[in-house]
Amino acid sequence: MHCCIRRQRPRPQGRGGLRALSIVWLVIVTGAGNALAAQTAVKEVAGVALPVVASIAGVEEPLRLNGAGTRSKFFFRIYVAALYLPQPNTSAERILDQLPANRLLMHFVYDEVSKHKLDDAWEEGFRANLSESALLRLRDRLERFKNLFFTLHGGDQVWLDYVPQQGTRVSINGEPRGVIGGSDFSRALLSVWLGPNPVTGSLKKALLAAATPL
Repeated sequence: MHCCIRRQRPRPQGRGGLRALSIVWLVIVTGAGNALAAQTAVKEVAGVALPVVASIAGVEEPLRLNGAGTRSKFFFRIYVAALYLPQPNTSAERILDQLPANRLLMHFVYDEVSKHKLDDAWEEGFRANLSESALLRLRDRLERFKNLFFTLHGGDQVWLDYVPQQGTRVSINGEPRGVIGGSDFSRALLSVWLGPNPVTGSLKKALLAAATPL
């Protein structure tokens, strides 16, 4: 007796299977598109386009724009400031206490800010938020920090990046200028904007808005 064995052809997928595959593919494509859109999205503040997402070397998690505003003096806009954090946060106290990886971006819009005026501004900001003893402990590092700067002009951009276990990395127009060690220094620096006596109350409030849509 002869027995014939027929090969079974794979059954073509029905409409349900094709629909499921289409949904999976759509989810993948949409997810990738959303991620790309988040990376390239910007928020405009006082005519300055600020990226919604920022990446810092040495920090795995991307940082997101927590808030942004302008620093003005005598009715003149000096720079646009933006704060980037791993997670939205509206509490200056929690940010300064926990001190996560962060970026404080300064985009200068005023024609020229001399190094002398920058030095005075850093000195004033530190003195306003630190005791004399705390300022004394940071004095050498503050002087090294000041020396990383030069006269800045409209369009120049400063990045003040805090990387845990490393310190505060200073970059101007994308060029690294130096690193100041210590979480205590980074906390004091961030207090210039978020401390009890910030450069301006309105800018502090704007940096803590934590309402940036992605």
